[in-house]
Amino acid sequence: MSRFAKQERADLCESFLDVGPDAPTLCAGWTTTDLATHLVIRDGRPDLIVGPMLPVVGGWAKGRVRAIKGQPWPDLVSAVASGPPIYSPTSIPPVDEFVNHVEFFIHHEDVRRAKEGWSPRVLPEEQRQALWSALSRMARLMFRKAAVGVELVSPLGRVRAKPPTPAGEVVVEGEPAELLLAAYGRRPAAEVTSLGAEDAIHALWASKLGLA
Repeated sequence: MSRFAKQERADLCESFLDVGPDAPTLCAGWTTTDLATHLVIRDGRPDLIVGPMLPVVGGWAKGRVRAIKGQPWPDLVSAVASGPPIYSPTSIPPVDEFVNHVEFFIHHEDVRRAKEGWSPRVLPEEQRQALWSALSRMARLMFRKAAVGVELVSPLGRVRAKPPTPAGEVVVEGEPAELLLAAYGRRPAAEVTSLGAEDAIHALWASKLGLA
């Protein structure tokens, strides 16, 4: 069983320690501390994702989030590195791989590509295949709000993400990792080529993409 989720998590934590707690990321408005806090909460405290918005427990939940975020940086990174608690389904390796490989790949690149001088990584062939498979499964969901039709083309195949619309169609070409980053809204930092009418290309990248 491939363990790319585990490796991406470890590599992200190395990048965290390398750039420090106040470094920018590709997540709009988030520093590395914000991103690390998000990952700790996602791993083991999903109640704190919505808790701060609830009227009764909101204050308590916000306090817990501040406590996680306020840890010394090495401790916060260690909490990310330790992964989900044993009672979480994602502590089971196949579930971790399915749920977290893409998540940690994207966030690793969020840190890497926010620095000057970055370059795309050369990924193992098996990981390229895994990322392409994930994108193929999620493409319709990721591009459902696109204003135009979208076809994704990589060296590993083609995927119809959305049928053509009256506004046109765009063919987006690139490596699986780059197409995945673009699908998650990281288009400015993704090395992809967009083919189509200029208006259609503009409409595509102005659309809200991703899972939200």
